[in-house]
Amino acid sequence: MLKIRRSELDGYAIFALSGRIEAEHVSELHELLDAEAEPTKVTLDLTEVKLVDREAIRFLVACEARGIVLRDCPSYIRRWIEQGSDIGYEP
Repeated sequence: MLKIRRSELDGYAIFALSGRIEAEHVSELHELLDAEAEPTKVTLDLTEVKLVDREAIRFLVACEARGIVLRDCPSYIRRWIEQGSDIGYEP
């Protein structure tokens, strides 16, 4: 289960994610980010993320490539992102 809370701070849209990010959530997250006027002014707060699957890692790699900030990314997810940065992501 994934919970998404949106807030704003200093002109940035912050999406606080909690729970599990799985393949079934990627399209919803992609739509939310695409709906933002300035995607480079978006932050994903991953403080409360407990588990991610391979599709979620691909999505997070693509987010960083678009300039989206991943805040408070757990260290194990960061390692997977770094290892998966050559995977690529196609929405």
